[in-house]
Amino acid sequence: MFTLLNFLRQSINLEFSMDMKRILVLTAVMTFLLSCGSKDRGELVGVKGKKWHPEKPYGMELVPGGAFIMGKSDDDLAGIQDAPSKTVTVRSFYMDATEITNSEYRQFVNWVRDSIIRTELAEMADLEGKTPGNGDIGDFAYLATDPSDPNLTPYQQYMLDTYGDEQRRLNNDIDLIFETDQYPDVLYAEVMDGMYLPLEESYNGQRTMDVRKFKYLYTYLDIQKAARDRKLERKDVIVKEEVEVYPDTTVWIRDFAYSYNEPMHNDYFWHDAYSDYPVVGVKWQQAKAFCHWRTLNKNTYQKERGRQFVNSFRLPSEAEWEYAARGGLQAATYPWGGPYTKTDRGCFMANFKPLRGDYAADQALYTVEAKSYEPNDFNLYNMAGNVSEWVNASYDPSSYEYVSTINPSVNDNDNNRKVVRGGSWKDVAYYLQVSSRDYEYADSARSYIGFRTVQDYMGTDVTLNAQN
Repeated sequence: MFTLLNFLRQSINLEFSMDMKRILVLTAVMTFLLSCGSKDRGELVGVKGKKWHPEKPYGMELVPGGAFIMGKSDDDLAGIQDAPSKTVTVRSFYMDATEITNSEYRQFVNWVRDSIIRTELAEMADLEGKTPGNGDIGDFAYLATDPSDPNLTPYQQYMLDTYGDEQRRLNNDIDLIFETDQYPDVLYAEVMDGMYLPLEESYNGQRTMDVRKFKYLYTYLDIQKAARDRKLERKDVIVKEEVEVYPDTTVWIRDFAYSYNEPMHNDYFWHDAYSDYPVVGVKWQQAKAFCHWRTLNKNTYQKERGRQFVNSFRLPSEAEWEYAARGGLQAATYPWGGPYTKTDRGCFMANFKPLRGDYAADQALYTVEAKSYEPNDFNLYNMAGNVSEWVNASYDPSSYEYVSTINPSVNDNDNNRKVVRGGSWKDVAYYLQVSSRDYEYADSARSYIGFRTVQDYMGTDVTLNAQN
C-alpha cells in the first residue's frame, strides 16, 4: 500500500512538473514573439502617431487663454443690468482677425451653387444614359467605381458590393459653363435654365439665378444633448440642417423705413467694390452653416494630402467674444481701453453713430472695410463698431448669474433670441462697449449684423496670465 501511494505521488508530481515546463516554454515563446522587432524594450511608451505641429489658421489670430472680469466694470448707465461683473476663465482659441467679408462668404455661396448645379447635371446625365467623353452633358456624369477594375482594393470592392450606387462621386475636375453660347448640348441648357428665375420674373433683359435653390445640407452631433441624456442612442443626437445660404440683401431697405438705400441692396454683396467689407443680411443659422462648410472645405484639403484634420470652425461663445474684444485689458470700456471714443487728435476709433443723425461723423456712412481702424492688442479689427457679430449664445438677462466660471456658455435651442456683440455702424457708443449685450432672433437678418469665427487651440500651454 505504501509503495502504491508513493508511485501515485511521483506520477502526479511528474505530470505537474511537465505541465509547468510546458507553460514556461509557452510563456517564453509568446514573450519572444511579442517582443520580436519591438522598440519599446517592454516599457509602457504609449501609442505614437504622426509628429504634429500646431498650424495657425489662415486669417486668424491666437487668443491666449486666461481669466478676466466679464461684464460691466462701471455703472450700467442704460440700467439694463444684464451683465454683472464676474471672473471667468476661457481656454485658448484662434479668432478671425476681421469680420467675415463679402468675398469670403461668396466663396461659400459659390461652392453651394456649384455643388447643386453639378448634382443636377449628373442626375440628368444619369437619367439620359450619358457617359463622359462625347463633349456633352455626359462629361458631368457621376464618377462611379468600375466593378471590373482589377486594381480595386478589398475595401473598395466591399463598399461597392455593399452600397452600390451610393459610392458615386461628382466630377469636380471639369469646369462648369455659365456662358449660354458655350453650353455643350440641349440637356445642359435645360438644367441651367432650371437654376434661373422664370423669364416672366426677369427685368432689364437680365435673368438672375434663383438663390432660393442655394441650400446647404449638413449634419452634426448634438454633444450637449447626448451628455445630458445618456439613454439616447447616437442616431437620436444627430441633427440634420438645411439652410438657404444666400444673404438677404433686402435688409438694406427693410431695416430703414422712408430711407433710400437701394444702391446698397443692389451692389453690396456681389460687387467687387465691397469685397473686403463685412457680409451682412446673414441669419444666425447661416453663420452656423458657414462654420460647418469652412471646416469641411479645410478638412477635404487635409485629407487629400494625408494630413490630420483640423478642429471645427465655429461661432465664439459670449465669454470668448468678450475676452477677445478686451485684448488683454482688464476692466476696459472699449477694445482700445477708453473711456473715450476719440484719439488725442480728435479722430474716432471705430465706425458707429457718434452724433444724432450724423452717421458720417466718423468718416463712414455705412460699413467700412473689415480691416479698418487700429486693431486691439490681440490684433483683432473692429471688435467694436462696423457690424455687430453673432455669437453662439442665447440671450438671457440673468445668464451671468448662473453660468460656469470656466468656459461659460449658454445656448438654449428653445431660446430663439441669440446674442450679438460689439455694436455696429448704426449704433450709439453704449453698444460699442465690450461688456454691452444685445440680441436678435436667430431667423432674422439685419444690415448691421455679421459674424466672425473661432477655432479651438490644440493644447493648454498658451495662457495670457499664467503664474511663473
